[in-house]
Formats: sequence, structure tokens, C-alpha cells
Amino acid sequence: MSMMKEFRDFAMRGNVVDMAVGIVIGAAFGKIIASFVSDVLMPPIGLLVGGVDFSDLSLTLQEASGEVAAVTLNYGVFIQTMVDFVIIAFAIFMVVKAMNKMKKKEEAKPAAPPKPSAEETLLTEIRDLLKK
Repeated sequence: MSMMKEFRDFAMRGNVVDMAVGIVIGAAFGKIIASFVSDVLMPPIGLLVGGVDFSDLSLTLQEASGEVAAVTLNYGVFIQTMVDFVIIAFAIFMVVKAMNKMKKKEEAKPAAPPKPSAEETLLTEIRDLLKK
């Protein structure tokens, strides 16, 4: 089997295509959550804690000197990223929980017993007639 044919078979399997779609949607969802946290959620929280802009929170490790930029530890951006992560993790948890619930419902439905074959039906009728 050639390498290209093997790769094509791998790439066209349903799971790989589903995974690619999930990654694209997940990336877009991540951007939406990042915007939500930085533009909608963190400003009111910053206002509640005394007018703090979380994206500006940093600890200066070394002051700028000449052409060398200051070395800072940007813990405000880290806080925003952690809030992003918590929201995305919760959303994924809810999706997985819903999928598991639907899967359990599918498994809970008992399969209908198969209909007897024509021979079994005929033999059952003969048995019933012989009993009478």
C-alpha cells in the first residue's frame, strides 16, 4: 500500500474528520471565551475590586534601562487566562455530560426480539393445532 493511499484512508475516516471539525470549532469557541472574559467579565470584576484593570497587573522584576525593556511578570494576564480555562473546561464538561446521558439512554433501550422465521411460525401453528 502506498504512503499516499494509506494517508488518504486515514484522513477520510469519520473520526479524523469529526476531530478536525471539533478542533476548528474549539478554536473559535476559545476566541469567543477569551473576548468574553477580557471585554465583558473582567472589567466589572476589576471595578468591584477597586477599579483594577487585570490586563495591566504586573510585577516589575527589572526596570528598563537604556534600550533594554523592563522585565515584568504579568500575573493579570495569567488570571484572565485562568478564567478563560475554567469557563471552557466547564463548557466541555457540560457537553461531555450531555453526550454521556444520551449514550446511556441509547443503551437503556432494550433491543426488540427478532421475529420468528417462517419455519418457526409454521411449526408453532402446527403445535397449537395438535394441542387442540
